[in-house]
Amino acid sequence: MAAMQLETDAADVGMDAGRLARIGPHFHSYVDRGLLPGWTVAVSRRGKVVHLEHYGERDKEAGLPVEDDTLFRIYSMTKPITAVAALMLWEEGRFELNDPVRTYLPAFGDCRVYRQGSANAPVTVPVTEEMRVWHLFTHLSGLTYGFHWAHAVDTMYRNAGFEWGSPEGLDLAGACDVWASLPLLFQPGREWNYGVSTDVLGRLVEVVSGQTLDRFFAERIFEPLGMTDTSFFVPETEQHRLAALYAPMPGTRQAFRFDALGQTIMSPPSMLSGGGGLASTVHDYHRFALMLLNGGDLDGVRLLSPRTVRRMASNHLPGGADLTAIGRPLFAETTFDGVGFGLGVSVTIDPVKLHVPASVGDFGWGGAASTFFTVDPAEELVMMFFTQLLPSSTHPLRSQLRLLVHQALVD
Repeated sequence: MAAMQLETDAADVGMDAGRLARIGPHFHSYVDRGLLPGWTVAVSRRGKVVHLEHYGERDKEAGLPVEDDTLFRIYSMTKPITAVAALMLWEEGRFELNDPVRTYLPAFGDCRVYRQGSANAPVTVPVTEEMRVWHLFTHLSGLTYGFHWAHAVDTMYRNAGFEWGSPEGLDLAGACDVWASLPLLFQPGREWNYGVSTDVLGRLVEVVSGQTLDRFFAERIFEPLGMTDTSFFVPETEQHRLAALYAPMPGTRQAFRFDALGQTIMSPPSMLSGGGGLASTVHDYHRFALMLLNGGDLDGVRLLSPRTVRRMASNHLPGGADLTAIGRPLFAETTFDGVGFGLGVSVTIDPVKLHVPASVGDFGWGGAASTFFTVDPAEELVMMFFTQLLPSSTHPLRSQLRLLVHQALVD
């Protein structure tokens, strides 16, 4: 167990302490109005933590505060970690980005594509474009999520037991077999749709490495980086540190406790979800983000080459498009205007079109319970917000933190 701490004065890294102090009162109001249980904000520049603040409670009912070592469900912030794991294997020559997915996961050799009809009687056509590994990184695969509630194929996922979780007893290999048996939304490479692509990529990591995903993460990423509190479940001995999960009350948006989903992180999962299964701390994930900011290296531990990190944080959408041009207008952990997508992370390609303070090439992702992080190489910034309110689309926390951090840059 490790904790973050302030490491430098704001002025030493070109930031205004008085302006950074605006962050706290702004987000205090969410807690004071009952809209969030509690939160942590962390901002670092040039590798030094310049702002760190906790407010509110990790467990409102028990009156327990958010603390340095609080554990949070990071949900889809697992995705960039899975992407790094896969890229580490790619650097070893274990696969190529253009390889067909069926080469490693044969069940995906028989995919069909939805054309029309209901979930009970879909009309499908053959795949004419191979699903390739890079399509898994970029959500161009045609796979989806059951929780979208926007398409007949989403319904088929829910009918198969995949909405916010997976069927009891089904492991990752079995889940991939089920997803491969369901129709794709579109021919791979044609559109962007947020879905289980990164979970399938996690299974590819298992097949290529010969290790389960939890062992690969632990041995190749978490232990080298000193991420001692990041794992697929929180053991009983550490559950006192775990923040409770909340959701907004319809109408009032008051945060109410959501144990039905919140308790799943308390026992080992049958399916190791590379798309959304991890719990972590602010300290641990900041270590991961700093590694990316530093071009794949942290404290002498190199996971990726700088060129691979630059490739990861480049826009891979066809024609250099943003998500508005190629993505379906559904839920995702990012806005669409001016935002592209790289290998496991969203990437800002046009800050003006985004209408939020940002830098060309900044990248990151978020989780369903309103956690998020941004790495900004141009400004040498990492910014993070951790809380536990599902879904993450409830409040505009990301754009507001970006604004409050950028307005404090004065060099």
